[in-house]
Amino acid sequence: MLPDSTALDTGAAPDGRLCAPSAERNIDPILEVLADVAPQRGRALEIASGTGQQIVRFAAARSQLEWQPSDAASERLESIRAWIRFAGLSNVRAPILLDAAGEWPAGLLPCDLVIAVNLLHLVTQEAVRAILANMAEALAPGGVFCLYGPFLRGGVFAGEGDRVFHAALKEQDPRIGYKDADRVEAALVCAGLEDIIRHEMPAANLMITARKPSVA
Repeated sequence: MLPDSTALDTGAAPDGRLCAPSAERNIDPILEVLADVAPQRGRALEIASGTGQQIVRFAAARSQLEWQPSDAASERLESIRAWIRFAGLSNVRAPILLDAAGEWPAGLLPCDLVIAVNLLHLVTQEAVRAILANMAEALAPGGVFCLYGPFLRGGVFAGEGDRVFHAALKEQDPRIGYKDADRVEAALVCAGLEDIIRHEMPAANLMITARKPSVA
Protein backbone atom coordinates (compact mmCIF):
# COMPACT_ATOMS: atom_id res chain seq x y z
CA MET A 1 0.00 0.00 0.00
CA LEU A 2 1.47 3.35 -1.02
CA PRO A 3 1.66 6.04 1.64
CA ASP A 4 -0.99 8.71 1.49
CA SER A 5 -0.10 11.51 -0.90
CA THR A 6 -3.48 12.86 -1.94
CA ALA A 7 -6.59 13.32 0.16
CA LEU A 8 -9.35 11.03 -1.02
CA ASP A 9 -12.96 12.07 -0.77
CA THR A 10 -13.97 9.49 1.83
CA GLY A 11 -17.60 10.15 1.06
CA ALA A 12 -17.57 7.79 -1.90
CA ALA A 13 -20.36 7.99 -4.43
CA PRO A 14 -23.11 5.38 -3.98
CA ASP A 15 -21.68 3.44 -6.91
CA GLY A 16 -18.27 3.16 -5.23
CA ARG A 17 -16.40 5.94 -7.03
CA LEU A 18 -13.66 7.61 -4.99
CA CYS A 19 -12.31 11.04 -5.85
CA ALA A 20 -8.85 12.51 -5.27
CA PRO A 21 -9.11 16.30 -5.69
CA SER A 22 -5.46 16.62 -6.74
CA ALA A 23 -6.00 14.01 -9.45
CA GLU A 24 -8.83 16.09 -10.86
CA ARG A 25 -6.55 19.14 -10.96
CA ASN A 26 -3.87 17.20 -12.84
CA ILE A 27 -6.00 15.92 -15.68
CA ASP A 28 -6.29 18.89 -18.04
CA PRO A 29 -2.58 19.79 -18.18
CA ILE A 30 -1.70 16.13 -18.65
CA LEU A 31 -4.19 15.85 -21.50
CA GLU A 32 -2.54 18.82 -23.21
CA VAL A 33 0.78 16.96 -23.28
CA LEU A 34 -0.85 13.70 -24.34
CA ALA A 35 -2.42 15.51 -27.29
CA ASP A 36 1.11 16.21 -28.56
CA VAL A 37 2.97 13.00 -27.73
CA ALA A 38 0.55 10.05 -27.40
CA PRO A 39 0.09 7.60 -30.27
CA GLN A 40 -3.18 7.76 -32.14
CA ARG A 41 -3.93 4.04 -31.81
CA GLY A 42 -2.79 0.98 -29.91
CA ARG A 43 -2.66 -0.15 -26.29
CA ALA A 44 -2.22 2.22 -23.37
CA LEU A 45 -1.34 1.17 -19.81
CA GLU A 46 -1.76 3.41 -16.79
CA ILE A 47 0.41 2.44 -13.84
CA ALA A 48 -1.10 3.15 -10.40
CA SER A 49 -4.53 4.25 -11.62
CA GLY A 50 -5.63 5.06 -8.06
CA THR A 51 -9.27 6.12 -7.89
CA GLY A 52 -9.79 5.60 -11.65
CA GLN A 53 -11.03 9.12 -12.31
CA GLN A 54 -8.04 10.02 -14.50
CA ILE A 55 -8.03 7.06 -16.84
CA VAL A 56 -11.62 7.57 -17.95
CA ARG A 57 -10.74 11.15 -18.93
CA PHE A 58 -7.65 9.94 -20.76
CA ALA A 59 -9.68 7.28 -22.54
CA ALA A 60 -12.39 9.73 -23.56
CA ALA A 61 -9.81 12.12 -24.99
CA ARG A 62 -7.77 9.42 -26.75
CA SER A 63 -10.61 7.22 -27.86
CA GLN A 64 -8.65 5.25 -30.49
CA LEU A 65 -6.40 3.82 -27.77
CA GLU A 66 -7.42 0.77 -25.75
CA TRP A 67 -6.71 1.66 -22.11
CA GLN A 68 -5.65 -0.74 -19.36
CA PRO A 69 -5.92 0.57 -15.79
CA SER A 70 -3.88 -1.02 -13.03
CA ASP A 71 -3.03 -0.52 -9.38
CA ALA A 72 -0.92 -2.21 -6.72
CA ALA A 73 -3.69 -1.79 -4.11
CA SER A 74 -6.56 -4.23 -4.50
CA GLU A 75 -8.92 -1.93 -2.59
CA ARG A 76 -8.61 0.68 -5.38
CA LEU A 77 -9.87 -1.67 -8.11
CA GLU A 78 -13.56 -1.32 -7.23
CA SER A 79 -13.37 2.47 -7.51
CA ILE A 80 -11.68 2.09 -10.91
CA ARG A 81 -14.43 -0.30 -12.04
CA ALA A 82 -17.06 2.16 -10.83
CA TRP A 83 -15.52 5.03 -12.79
CA ILE A 84 -15.43 2.85 -15.93
CA ARG A 85 -19.12 1.98 -15.49
CA PHE A 86 -19.99 5.61 -14.84
CA ALA A 87 -18.13 6.83 -17.95
CA GLY A 88 -19.66 4.15 -20.16
CA LEU A 89 -16.53 3.83 -22.28
CA SER A 90 -15.88 0.81 -24.46
CA ASN A 91 -12.12 1.41 -24.81
CA VAL A 92 -11.21 0.80 -21.15
CA ARG A 93 -10.45 -2.72 -19.94
CA ALA A 94 -11.22 -4.04 -16.48
CA PRO A 95 -8.53 -2.97 -13.99
CA ILE A 96 -5.79 -5.39 -13.02
CA LEU A 97 -3.66 -5.75 -9.91
CA LEU A 98 -0.12 -4.76 -10.86
CA ASP A 99 2.98 -4.10 -8.80
CA ALA A 100 4.87 -2.02 -11.36
CA ALA A 101 8.18 -2.84 -9.67
CA GLY A 102 7.50 -6.58 -9.91
CA GLU A 103 6.89 -8.94 -12.80
CA TRP A 104 4.47 -7.68 -15.44
CA PRO A 105 2.01 -10.18 -16.98
CA ALA A 106 2.98 -11.17 -20.51
CA GLY A 107 -0.54 -10.37 -21.68
CA LEU A 108 0.11 -6.67 -21.06
CA LEU A 109 2.83 -6.48 -23.67
CA PRO A 110 3.57 -4.70 -25.87
CA CYS A 111 2.25 -1.25 -24.93
CA ASP A 112 2.14 1.72 -27.27
CA LEU A 113 1.76 4.11 -24.35
CA VAL A 114 2.59 3.77 -20.65
CA ILE A 115 1.63 6.58 -18.28
CA ALA A 116 2.33 7.02 -14.58
CA VAL A 117 0.96 9.94 -12.56
CA ASN A 118 2.22 10.89 -9.09
CA LEU A 119 4.02 7.63 -8.42
CA LEU A 120 7.80 7.90 -8.14
CA HIS A 121 7.87 10.06 -5.00
CA LEU A 122 5.80 7.36 -3.25
CA VAL A 123 8.19 4.46 -3.86
CA THR A 124 11.79 3.60 -3.04
CA GLN A 125 14.75 4.27 -5.32
CA GLU A 126 15.07 0.53 -5.85
CA ALA A 127 11.44 0.39 -6.99
CA VAL A 128 12.01 3.34 -9.34
CA ARG A 129 14.81 1.47 -11.09
CA ALA A 130 12.60 -1.61 -11.49
CA ILE A 131 9.58 0.40 -12.69
CA LEU A 132 11.56 2.27 -15.34
CA ALA A 133 13.23 -0.92 -16.57
CA ASN A 134 9.90 -2.78 -16.72
CA MET A 135 8.27 0.10 -18.53
CA ALA A 136 11.02 0.34 -21.14
CA GLU A 137 10.82 -3.39 -21.78
CA ALA A 138 7.02 -3.25 -22.07
CA LEU A 139 6.96 -0.51 -24.71
CA ALA A 140 6.48 -1.47 -28.33
CA PRO A 141 8.94 0.04 -30.82
CA GLY A 142 7.94 3.68 -31.19
CA GLY A 143 5.97 3.50 -27.94
CA VAL A 144 5.78 6.47 -25.58
CA PHE A 145 6.28 6.77 -21.83
CA CYS A 146 4.73 9.67 -19.88
CA LEU A 147 5.71 10.34 -16.29
CA TYR A 148 4.02 13.09 -14.26
CA GLY A 149 4.71 14.30 -10.77
CA PRO A 150 6.82 16.42 -8.43
CA PHE A 151 10.59 16.19 -8.82
CA LEU A 152 13.85 17.69 -7.66
CA ARG A 153 15.78 19.61 -10.30
CA GLY A 154 19.51 19.07 -9.87
CA GLY A 155 18.95 18.20 -6.23
CA VAL A 156 16.91 21.36 -5.59
CA PHE A 157 13.24 21.65 -4.61
CA ALA A 158 11.06 23.79 -6.85
CA GLY A 159 9.59 25.55 -3.82
CA GLU A 160 8.97 25.42 -0.10
CA GLY A 161 5.75 23.44 -0.57
CA ASP A 162 7.72 20.66 -2.21
CA ARG A 163 10.26 20.68 0.62
CA VAL A 164 7.47 20.32 3.19
CA PHE A 165 5.73 17.55 1.23
CA HIS A 166 9.00 15.63 0.83
CA ALA A 167 9.64 15.86 4.57
CA ALA A 168 6.12 14.56 5.30
CA LEU A 169 6.71 11.60 2.98
CA LYS A 170 10.00 10.85 4.73
CA GLU A 171 8.19 10.81 8.07
CA GLN A 172 5.86 8.12 6.73
CA ASP A 173 8.69 6.09 5.20
CA PRO A 174 12.34 7.26 5.14
CA ARG A 175 12.98 5.22 1.98
CA ILE A 176 10.65 7.31 -0.21
CA GLY A 177 10.41 10.94 -1.26
CA TYR A 178 11.14 13.16 -4.23
CA LYS A 179 13.34 11.80 -7.01
CA ASP A 180 15.65 13.96 -9.10
CA ALA A 181 14.44 14.59 -12.65
CA ASP A 182 18.02 14.56 -13.92
CA ARG A 183 18.60 11.05 -12.57
CA VAL A 184 15.24 9.80 -13.86
CA GLU A 185 16.01 11.10 -17.34
CA ALA A 186 19.46 9.49 -17.23
CA ALA A 187 17.83 6.19 -16.26
CA LEU A 188 15.49 6.46 -19.24
CA VAL A 189 18.47 6.94 -21.54
CA CYS A 190 20.16 3.90 -19.99
CA ALA A 191 16.94 1.95 -20.60
CA GLY A 192 17.29 2.69 -24.31
CA LEU A 193 14.70 5.43 -24.67
CA GLU A 194 15.11 8.60 -26.72
CA ASP A 195 13.38 11.92 -27.46
CA ILE A 196 13.30 12.68 -23.73
CA ILE A 197 11.46 15.93 -23.08
CA ARG A 198 10.83 17.70 -19.77
CA HIS A 199 7.52 19.58 -19.76
CA GLU A 200 6.98 22.21 -17.09
CA MET A 201 3.54 21.76 -15.55
CA PRO A 202 1.33 23.68 -13.09
CA ALA A 203 2.13 23.62 -9.34
CA ALA A 204 5.85 23.13 -10.13
CA ASN A 205 5.28 19.58 -11.36
CA LEU A 206 6.93 18.02 -14.40
CA MET A 207 5.84 15.71 -17.20
CA ILE A 208 8.75 13.71 -18.56
CA THR A 209 8.09 12.00 -21.87
CA ALA A 210 10.28 9.53 -23.76
CA ARG A 211 10.03 7.25 -26.76
CA LYS A 212 11.30 3.77 -27.53
CA PRO A 213 13.21 3.74 -30.82
CA SER A 214 11.31 2.38 -33.80
CA VAL A 215 12.59 -0.75 -35.49
CA ALA A 216 14.87 0.25 -38.37
